[in-house]
Amino acid sequence: MTPPPLRRLLFHAHSIAGLIVSLLLALMGLTGAMLAFEDEIMAALNAATAQSAPRAEPTLGPAGILTRTGRQTTHRIASISFAGEAGAAVHVRFARGADGERPAGLYLDPYDGRVLAPVRGEEAFALIRRLHRWLLLPGDGRGAGRTITGAAALSLLALLVSGVILRWPRKASSLRLWLKPQLGLRGRGLHRSLHTVIGTWLLPIYLVIVLTGLWWSYDWYRAGAKWLLSSKAAAAKSGGDAGRDTATDAAMLDGIWRTFLASGGAGYVRATLALPDGGGERMIHIRSVARDAPHAYARDEFRFDGRSGRLLSAERYAAMAPGDKLLASVFALHSGRYLGPIGSLLFMLAAAMMPLFAFTGWMLYLSRLPRRPTAEAAEAAPAPK
Repeated sequence: MTPPPLRRLLFHAHSIAGLIVSLLLALMGLTGAMLAFEDEIMAALNAATAQSAPRAEPTLGPAGILTRTGRQTTHRIASISFAGEAGAAVHVRFARGADGERPAGLYLDPYDGRVLAPVRGEEAFALIRRLHRWLLLPGDGRGAGRTITGAAALSLLALLVSGVILRWPRKASSLRLWLKPQLGLRGRGLHRSLHTVIGTWLLPIYLVIVLTGLWWSYDWYRAGAKWLLSSKAAAAKSGGDAGRDTATDAAMLDGIWRTFLASGGAGYVRATLALPDGGGERMIHIRSVARDAPHAYARDEFRFDGRSGRLLSAERYAAMAPGDKLLASVFALHSGRYLGPIGSLLFMLAAAMMPLFAFTGWMLYLSRLPRRPTAEAAEAAPAPK
């Protein structure tokens, strides 16, 4: 049992920290809930334009897509995504321009490369994601927004741990009270019951969310997770010559694509070819999801030399060690997709409940403030002798 003085100190620290970050956590929770079913919403928004009538002719490879896209736009291509379904459109994603903005992606006909339509909803979800991760502050992942949301995530972890310590049942008979909300109460009692009991039920989900969310907030945290879980030594970053024009590699890209298909990638649901960034990066990546993958982000990764097109490594999710699977599934864990649609729904609801804790926390704080006597109470009070 926590000693009373320490308990009081912990209670005040929990209250003050909660008041400071409550509104920020509420915002992050709401935006996280809005992103929970992004893939499904995007598929529904673009259902009419992300499909071409299947034809007998062969589909284009990356070189054909790259060449035909270059005839229709001046934006530099960052990645090309192919779907395994017959007639499914090719999704072309562009790199950020000099102004830091990313143009809307395009759906292309897989047979002739003509533009079918811009990708609907992409910019809206990109805005929500930037608000969720970086609060729309300048610099995105390199600015102050990342520092602020990272500190909020650490604060949430502290609130979860201190909340459990403060709530720890003193005897087994109080366990039922610990887990069952008392909806018949009013005012402070109801607010306290909702704040503590619902927080207890959602504690495991919030722990997963915060422990995975820190992956994007702190480099030291990501490096520590890799050191703890990875079964292989950290790979050296590819260096090499300065910038290069990816258009000159068009012919080589089809060779890379054929190697990918022959190396076990043919049974993909979706495969994304990421082009070099135009700087010192010399690696070309293909990340694919197999039809029997346990979740939508269980991706195999193929790495190719950007100059010769030679296959450097092929890492299949199914063959990874358990720790490496966790590292490869950080986003799936963070969003609940690791557990399928039910997991996404549970994590979305948990994130959407974050404003409840901000509201009940503030109500509990306000209820502890000393109240001034009303005029009626002052008149009813006995006169001093």
